[in-house]
Amino acid sequence: MTGRTATFNCWNRYKKVAFIWFISAFCFYVLFQMLLHNSSNTLSSPSSDSSNLNTERRSKLYDKMARDLDEHGAAFLKHGETSQSLTIWDIFTLKDGSVTPVLKPATPPVRANVLYLNSEFSVPIADAVKNIFNPYFDKAIWFQNSSMYHFSMFHASHHIVPVPATKEEIEAEASSVQTVAARICPLNIVLDRVVLTSTGVLLGGWQVISGTDPITIRARLKNVLPHAPEKQLYDAAILHTTFARLLGPPRASSTELKTSDELQFFHELVNRLNSQIRGFKAVVSELWYVEEHDVLALALNGKMNIHKFKLGCSRD
Repeated sequence: MTGRTATFNCWNRYKKVAFIWFISAFCFYVLFQMLLHNSSNTLSSPSSDSSNLNTERRSKLYDKMARDLDEHGAAFLKHGETSQSLTIWDIFTLKDGSVTPVLKPATPPVRANVLYLNSEFSVPIADAVKNIFNPYFDKAIWFQNSSMYHFSMFHASHHIVPVPATKEEIEAEASSVQTVAARICPLNIVLDRVVLTSTGVLLGGWQVISGTDPITIRARLKNVLPHAPEKQLYDAAILHTTFARLLGPPRASSTELKTSDELQFFHELVNRLNSQIRGFKAVVSELWYVEEHDVLALALNGKMNIHKFKLGCSRD
């Protein structure tokens, strides 16, 4: 009887110890999963927060650009400045209703880094822009060449602050940019809206769905191009491309002008375009290092030398 009691007591102690171990193991597992989940959230949250902040920053920029026409009027009708401190008639001539770009040598050449929008995506946009604006402006409008749609990222030298470079230095810059391109992931983007500025520039402001953010791209380019002008031409967050430039008033025969003022007419055309292409999605997969031998060569079909680099998304 004593032996049975001892065995029974030992069995009870074993069950208690096993139960305690089981509870301890279970609690440890639950705690480990909670820590793992929290750690995962901590790692992913900053990236998500940063992306949201960049999106919001771009939205505010586009809001400001959209208000520009109402706040400053149609300055392009009065020979106003462009977005790069040049007057319209510094870069265009309008004779007998025909628009011709004024190609001026850039000395030294402007060295621009731009993301390129492939014709697969640019042509449908260009067609929509022409269909809506051409009937009212005839030849008093300059349409951006759809094969040169681009997003300006960073200048190693621009016309406001020229930075001379030898052939060897230019080759070194291009090589550095190629290294940056290898680390940039292709951008999946969506057209946030089209706006018309007071200087007559019709442009699209885009948002990034996925891929490397423009702020990161510009920071990396700045890092490998230390001699570049400190003051760049655009906000670090912006992702925009020019579709066209209005150079004069719409034709007086336009029926819309009989019932609305000029600004309202411009807004109506922009609204029509937005209704067609707002939300348009595209993929950007090339970074170009461009030597512009003419001022604004990318915009005016001028002389340039283009170094094209595929975005590689390398982690190295």
